[in-house]
Amino acid sequence: MYKIKLYNTATRTVEPVETHEPGKLTFYTCGPTVYHYAHIGNLRTYIMEDVLEKLFTLAGYEVKRAMNITDVGHLTSDADTGADKMLEGARREGKTAMEIAEFYTKAFFDDCEKLNIKKPGIVVPATGCIDDFIKLISILFEKGYAYQAGGNVYFDTSKAKDYYRLTGHSADDLMVGVRDDVTEDSNKRNKSDFVLWFTESKFGEQELRWDSPWGYGYPGWHIECSAISLANLGEYLDIHAGGVDNIFPHHTNEIAQSEAALGHEWCGHWFHPRHLNDKSGKMSKSKGGILTVSVLEEKGYKPLAYRLFCLQSHYLKQLVFSYESLDNAESAYDKLLSRIANIKARADRENAAADPEKVNEYKERFIETVGDDLNTSMGLTLLYEVIKADMDDATKIGIIKVFDSVLSLDLLSGKAEEEEEAGDTAHLEELLLKRAEAKKNRDWATADAIRDEVKAAGYMIVDTPEGAKLKKL
Repeated sequence: MYKIKLYNTATRTVEPVETHEPGKLTFYTCGPTVYHYAHIGNLRTYIMEDVLEKLFTLAGYEVKRAMNITDVGHLTSDADTGADKMLEGARREGKTAMEIAEFYTKAFFDDCEKLNIKKPGIVVPATGCIDDFIKLISILFEKGYAYQAGGNVYFDTSKAKDYYRLTGHSADDLMVGVRDDVTEDSNKRNKSDFVLWFTESKFGEQELRWDSPWGYGYPGWHIECSAISLANLGEYLDIHAGGVDNIFPHHTNEIAQSEAALGHEWCGHWFHPRHLNDKSGKMSKSKGGILTVSVLEEKGYKPLAYRLFCLQSHYLKQLVFSYESLDNAESAYDKLLSRIANIKARADRENAAADPEKVNEYKERFIETVGDDLNTSMGLTLLYEVIKADMDDATKIGIIKVFDSVLSLDLLSGKAEEEEEAGDTAHLEELLLKRAEAKKNRDWATADAIRDEVKAAGYMIVDTPEGAKLKKL
């Protein structure tokens, strides 16, 4: 079994992912809060999680992946303050919270489909898991980690083992949410305590509420992911993923409550891709206009050009978006598809079989390369190596298919130039070789004569870094 190495936020080192069961990977993804469209910064994280899942699958693991859909309980501050984001969305559009959730959940997965992001096998809306939340909170009460104050139910972080280990912070340099400042809650025993269940609060207008042992109310955001993961993936989680802004307090609180309930370590590996920024800083829905996949399409960009843009950079590097950089990615993507299409056209004409040993050799190299802390940029370098390699075209296509099972760039979807050409061009290809030799000998007269002869046959010569090519006039 291949070992995939990955930076672990919990240990701050790159280390092999050790699964609880050999050959099986449990993988949890923090899903979207569906009160608005996902912007392309959000989707960078989901692209990298998608690559990670597909890499493990290629490496022979049985992957079981779950994702929540947050349709209740996520407040505008990560510090349990502000309005419920779903309520904000409903007010903004004059709809019910569930109408908002249904619309933006569909929009999210539509964008994922455009970006070739595979939908996790398990997708669970929070509003469908109220019994699971109540069960987990009840366990925390039984074990002495939960308390009720001012009507709400809180988790007592002073009783958690090594509460700050994911961030490396201490209580003295506590930051409550990377998105918002702290609003003091006098009900809390400790300033880092967080809400498990809201009942008596300033959110009396909350549309979505349920009966519970502690009163009529709704769950806090943090309890949702723990309960959904435990219910669907079991007591031991191999990888938990989410955006870097989830590290504190969301994932920190997940660890505290999950391990308090279980009595043992919960998750072995924490995966946090960095932000996508624009020139003004981190992309955010609160800034006004949202840069979405649909906006990119309206401007004429292919969604998969954006995927390539993300894959060209390491996930731990903050990536700065600009239309100039996306233009470069789209140009590279179009050229890549064209080159591969020409290879495929030749392979189809030759009607030969790929060399299985060579395909497997490159499969192993790809897993080793990308499996070294999800190094997608080096994976792309390996792809270009295959394109340029001295090997038969059928084998190249076999290798590219393997790579694309992870890169998911639809690499075989391009249109070959040869498909537009008519007639036998073999003699013209011979002329290209003669022209190359003439240019090497600085015999410009012969080179020009060959160019004119090719033009008379209805083709032009295009000089590329890989050599001269024919193009139909």
